Amino acid sequence: MSSTMILSLALGMTMGCGLWLVLVRIPAMRPVTFSQRVAPHLRAGRGGSRMLADPLAGQTPFGPLGRIVGPLLADVARMSQRLNPSNEAMIRRLDRAGLRISVLDFRAQQLLWSAGLTLAGAAVLGANLVAGRFNPMFAFLVLVFCSVGGYLMRDWYLGEQTSRRSKRILNQFPTIAELMALAVSAGESTVGAIERVARTSKGALSEEFGLTLAYVRSGSTLAEALTEMADRIQLTAMTRFVDAITVATDRGTPIAAVMRAQAQDVRDAAKRELMETAGKKEIGMMVPIVFGILPLTIVFAVFPGLALIDMNY
Repeated sequence: MSSTMILSLALGMTMGCGLWLVLVRIPAMRPVTFSQRVAPHLRAGRGGSRMLADPLAGQTPFGPLGRIVGPLLADVARMSQRLNPSNEAMIRRLDRAGLRISVLDFRAQQLLWSAGLTLAGAAVLGANLVAGRFNPMFAFLVLVFCSVGGYLMRDWYLGEQTSRRSKRILNQFPTIAELMALAVSAGESTVGAIERVARTSKGALSEEFGLTLAYVRSGSTLAEALTEMADRIQLTAMTRFVDAITVATDRGTPIAAVMRAQAQDVRDAAKRELMETAGKKEIGMMVPIVFGILPLTIVFAVFPGLALIDMNY
């Protein structure tokens, strides 16, 4: 099979897939579900507050192209979602990363990353085909590796987003806790202190407090909203902070002192972590000293004496 025939076959398959997408995904050809038929005659019930709704949830970053390909990606994401049933764990990971998207949207992003990396690999293979260095088995392995690698790379990047956001929250927590303690000491309530922090500060932790304030205003109690925040963040410092505030509220303990104590505990933990990191770096610095600098020092110290001994003989 010549290269021209392979290229013609690839272009024909691409055109066929495009025509199939246009034919199957037009509104007249898509099957109408029961909920879509009943929805115009009913008022959809909402379990939460409208203040928590994202007004940009229906928009896509790709404009009209995203709205056209969106139904296909949603169907493929639902099929891949059946192969990975751990949706609860994925929801917790998305909450920790601060991504206000559903599991289905994240699966669609994984498919987009996989498709993008596959197209990049196909472009490289096309360049090799034009240059006359095409190997079918190698091309198949490259495409499989790119597709699987793109799907897993999005999951790895989610872990990186989670760890970076957790570090930012830990860095911001002592300052925000001190600010809340100052507001409570000045006479404000706990909800008022949270509102002041959410209004005057910026960052990941202030966004979490703003979301907690929205839950409180939608009808949840302060303890439930703070517990929900601790479950989203999943950090030991924040869990202790929420438990301390809840216990102080129930028992009537001064909340300002509790907040200052929690902030000091986080600062002490950061100092201990810094000392541990410095200790590990110190041990790591011994490797180039022992195996690199010390042998050269011994050579420079011993070589002149050996040279003199050789000269005497």
